[in-house]
Amino acid sequence: MVIALEYAIREVSPVILAAVTSDSEPTVAVDVGVLLDKVGAGDQAAFAALYDCVAARVHGLVRRILVDDAQSQEVTQEVFLEIWQTAPRFDRARGSALGWIFTITHRRAVDRVRSSQSGRDRDDRVANRDVETAYDPVAEAGDIRIEAERVRRAMQGLSDAHREAITLAYYGGYSQSEIAAATGAPLGTVKTRLRDGMNRLRAALGVTA
Repeated sequence: MVIALEYAIREVSPVILAAVTSDSEPTVAVDVGVLLDKVGAGDQAAFAALYDCVAARVHGLVRRILVDDAQSQEVTQEVFLEIWQTAPRFDRARGSALGWIFTITHRRAVDRVRSSQSGRDRDDRVANRDVETAYDPVAEAGDIRIEAERVRRAMQGLSDAHREAITLAYYGGYSQSEIAAATGAPLGTVKTRLRDGMNRLRAALGVTA
């Protein structure tokens, strides 16, 4: 099941709260941006180091979204293939390397969910084409896509800094200190970006605190 960001906004996600309130020490010891720059230049050793650095987090995010372990392994491989192929397009001016990686990860996982759902919908239509039912899986899937599109538009309306902070906290599960270490922003700035970013998302989605 996809973890809906709108639901997290409504319920005040524990992950976001942990990122805003935690003072744990950062665990990001490697400059992922430097590694990603080297990967963009075709450095295979840097790619191996990058994989060792972020693979567990990437797979963890995919696994939370897809649940199925076999599909999670496949999508994780797809994520790293895309990282290898598109690393030259990474732009530090647009945000951190970790934010860029987790954006790719989330998109790939959600794409797999949609693909799997489409296959199930086709099977359901074939199995139930001669049976009247009040439940319409196609309509439900359409509602899910509409909600996901609303969230994507709301996220795109944020500044790069706010979007990056929320991506790292929500999708990556990073604490505020880890986000500060990864982005080079002061801890207080990270707290402000998370708080203001969530407030702007609530406003964009019409969600009351």
